[in-house]
Amino acid sequence: MNRLSILLIALLPLAAEAQDTTTVKGQQLQEVIVNANNAQRRIGSVQIGAEQIQMKELTSAPALFGEVDVMRSLQLLPGVKAESDASSSFQVRGGTAAQNTILYDDAPVYNVGHLAGLFSTFNDNALATATLYKGLVPAQFGGASSAVLDITSRTGRTDRWGGNISIGLLAAKGSIEGPVIKDKLNLLFNVRRSYVDLFLKLTDKYRDNSLYFFDTNLKLDYKVNDRNRLFFSFFASHDKTALTDMVDMKWTNLAGSLSWVHQFRGHSTSQTTLFASSYDTDNGINILGLNIAYLGHIRHVGLRQNFRLLFGKHELNAGLQTMLTDVKSAEWTRMYNHEKEQRKAWDNSAWVNWQYNPINQFTFSAGVRLSAVSALGGPYYYDVDEKGNITWLYKRTKNMPVKTHINIEPRVSMVFQPTEQWSIKAGYSRTSQNIHALRSQSTTTPFDRYTISTNLIKPEVADQVSLGVFYMTPLQDYDFSLEGYYRHVDNVLDYRDGISFASAIEIERLVLAGEGRGYGAEICARKNSGKLTGWLSYTLSWSQTRIDGISMGQWYDANNDRRHDINIVTTYKLSPAWTLNATWIFNSGQAFTAPSAKYQIIDNYIYYYAERNGYRAPDYHRLDVSATWSKKIKGGRLTREWTFGIYNLYNRYNPYLIRFEDSKYGRGTKAKQYSLFGIVPSVSFNLKF
Repeated sequence: MNRLSILLIALLPLAAEAQDTTTVKGQQLQEVIVNANNAQRRIGSVQIGAEQIQMKELTSAPALFGEVDVMRSLQLLPGVKAESDASSSFQVRGGTAAQNTILYDDAPVYNVGHLAGLFSTFNDNALATATLYKGLVPAQFGGASSAVLDITSRTGRTDRWGGNISIGLLAAKGSIEGPVIKDKLNLLFNVRRSYVDLFLKLTDKYRDNSLYFFDTNLKLDYKVNDRNRLFFSFFASHDKTALTDMVDMKWTNLAGSLSWVHQFRGHSTSQTTLFASSYDTDNGINILGLNIAYLGHIRHVGLRQNFRLLFGKHELNAGLQTMLTDVKSAEWTRMYNHEKEQRKAWDNSAWVNWQYNPINQFTFSAGVRLSAVSALGGPYYYDVDEKGNITWLYKRTKNMPVKTHINIEPRVSMVFQPTEQWSIKAGYSRTSQNIHALRSQSTTTPFDRYTISTNLIKPEVADQVSLGVFYMTPLQDYDFSLEGYYRHVDNVLDYRDGISFASAIEIERLVLAGEGRGYGAEICARKNSGKLTGWLSYTLSWSQTRIDGISMGQWYDANNDRRHDINIVTTYKLSPAWTLNATWIFNSGQAFTAPSAKYQIIDNYIYYYAERNGYRAPDYHRLDVSATWSKKIKGGRLTREWTFGIYNLYNRYNPYLIRFEDSKYGRGTKAKQYSLFGIVPSVSFNLKF
């Protein structure tokens, strides 16, 4: 079986069995300055479970196919896990990728993967900073029952025009930046395109197939005066994956925001942001007896206002947000039958977060967020019985509330630092999520179905507590951390037994609601200076779900449950020109559902599943290496870079897909493992000017 087919089959949610689905912001008036003293920040920051990410640190890991990918680098942090070999999405502390919120300059984005997840849609040249909140988030953020990734794109140069050209194994990218109006307006523009589709057209076997992606970023920064600044941000990505007569998948992300930042006296700020985003999918399938054309989308438009006020030892963040959401769960044509489910919601929130530093050794942060989401009338709503049959239909006036869900979400975090070298942190957070993803597989794909909170589906509500100890050496060359957490989630959704994404257009008929829990510990050791830098992290974790009607109402392992994760990331500065990078990853076997028996009906064999996610895949491990040569020319105005990499150096075939196949005449059943990648060499060239 070729790799295109393996990837396709893994993406298709065709299995009858259900799978588990549990699982200091603001544009700155000054130029963004990345604090090099990360160890001190990790020790002293009040927010436990927060990773303030430097782009240089994230892009130092070896790249797949020569593409630097900040999302894959993010997966190397403690408590963060990759969904699979072919996914740039990430899972945090027992949650799924669908339970995360990703904000790009305040606009929410979804399924941020190219080529079904092999690469992320974020061009590293466009990014300035990012902060990952691993469940304990400040009150000014919401919409996620697991984690929040807050990304800020960078602005263009103010001194002169410059740019970047990069050619890799599968894609090329370029950027240009500089002052449009000196000391007033600067611009940054990035574009990237793959050329896999051009290579396929040169072959006889795959000339009618397509693997293509494109993305672009634009950032404008306009200085009105010394106290006011306007920022315009635009992001777009598009993918198309097509296999002849089998599947045609297209998905698109669009996001834009316009922000006005005002600086009061005393460095207090106000940020007003108008944002909009759209995630659209268009899929066609004709395989394994399923013939379906499927459309879906998630669209937002909203207004956000946040005040950051500084009063001596006090810092106050307060604001509100109003957002209209339009979710098309599915629109498809099956055997000439056209069906559609599309609903809208009005999502409002307000927050206040107070941070106080009474003494040098102690900082306290407390806040509360009020969330109110209303499902709006127009389309049909309904009641269902315990078997998923519709018992009553509702038709409310268009855009009038059908059901309003209100949640009060307290947030508390504190740090005690008796000396400059070590600290103790603790925190509690409640978060809620109003957009739910349903999937028959463990990874993010364009086949995922989404729904708003309705009269039947309640918002997911997560409570998390965390405690940590942090230490750094006197010269800050090394720092260490140990964090433990417990997380509980209400209103977790999972497919009913024997149901898949295409069983019915009415999504409430497909799912059952229950609870989830996750707990574990994260250990990390970092080396911050010298020729050799990097970190070693180990995560021990459990993730479980309990839903009446599944596994006899007992707790069962979630399909993202993975007991042990080890990441070793190193960078060695061999010389002024050469930099060496290496990453070793180990994951213990992930839970999955396997048949316990099978029986025959006429000429068909039917599998019987006694328990959900009761089996474990083989362990996963690989070693990636890269070497980068860099040299400045033309008096330092030009920089040439060559990067040579090897993904999966010792050529281990790790499990990507496990399928169960009948032997001849159906008398036996065997499990067959498919792997996506063996050893993958790569090379890329980069020119900065």
